[in-house]
Amino acid sequence: MKLFVQIPCLNEEETLPLVLATIPREIPGIDEIEILIVDDGSTDRTVEVARNLGVTHFVRHTRNMGLARSFRDGVDYALKHGADIVVNTDGDNQYPQERIADLVQPLLRGEADIAIGDRQTATIEHFSPFKKLMQKVGSEVVNFAAGTDLPDAASGFRAYSRASLMHLNVVTQFSYCMETIIQAGNKRLRIASVPITTNAKTRESRLFKNIWQHMGKSGQAISRSYIMFKPHAVFVTLGAMFLVAALIPFVRFLVLWATGTAGGHVQSLIFGVAMLIAALLCFALLVIADLERTNRVLLEETLERLKEVQYGTTYGTGDLRAALEAHRTTTRPLAPAVDAMLPGALGQERAVQPSEVASAQDEPAR
Repeated sequence: MKLFVQIPCLNEEETLPLVLATIPREIPGIDEIEILIVDDGSTDRTVEVARNLGVTHFVRHTRNMGLARSFRDGVDYALKHGADIVVNTDGDNQYPQERIADLVQPLLRGEADIAIGDRQTATIEHFSPFKKLMQKVGSEVVNFAAGTDLPDAASGFRAYSRASLMHLNVVTQFSYCMETIIQAGNKRLRIASVPITTNAKTRESRLFKNIWQHMGKSGQAISRSYIMFKPHAVFVTLGAMFLVAALIPFVRFLVLWATGTAGGHVQSLIFGVAMLIAALLCFALLVIADLERTNRVLLEETLERLKEVQYGTTYGTGDLRAALEAHRTTTRPLAPAVDAMLPGALGQERAVQPSEVASAQDEPAR
């Protein structure tokens, strides 16, 4: 079982030593722990400091690409290097890296595909009352969109299983946090919450200039993801609202016409026609969005197959691995066919040779 701890960094030479010093080197149930630095265009000594402290895995951007791109590139690197679990923390030392062992436990026990650290935002001293309120409201909005029940949806201290990462596709340019939760919830992935306490604040956030910008960009990401997965809920609701708004002036005009006082109320008809056209447009957009949704599902299934070819066969972080280990230790060695179908499933990073597959196919069943 290989764990990759990825740390997105932007000029973190001062705080990075604290982060690296608190990352555990041994965790029960984990065979290997690797540290990956995702340098998002740093202009200081971040990479040099990391190398001096023993880090050997790096992803480097020549310019600042943003947190979402850093997360995506880091995951790509980790999966290519055989990661079974990817933990994401931050280079500013806001998260307690010593709790990584607790964060990955729901995945190791097979209880969850994703684990998110709950910062318990109501207890964070440097958060203003307004920010605490917005954190709570934001989490409720994300939970509504994703069908989840998470107390801290904005937390970036997370653990992802290899299988879950095969299902997730980050498309936003701002932050992956909200988008991955909405995707995971709608794809029926299991998400666990692990209570944590944050470290003292070391600097202001570089992800956004102020809370209003953060709210605006987060709202865009949530809206886009929600429409992507639930177009019916959006366009049927809007279409029904416009339809009701169209019926009211129509009914009013008919009542006035029936009583012989309809003259001079043509504006009701004009308003009603405008609302009716808006309703028809919403229902037309619903048809288009539904077709796009079907196409997206097919494309995502194709992309998952491509990821399996690129990164290796997808397997869970508990059940399959445990079953194969038990089979190998309690009975005869696994048939070559199993090793051919699941390369690297038991920690053996090697390429499967065509001759092995052929011999596995010719081997008689016993």
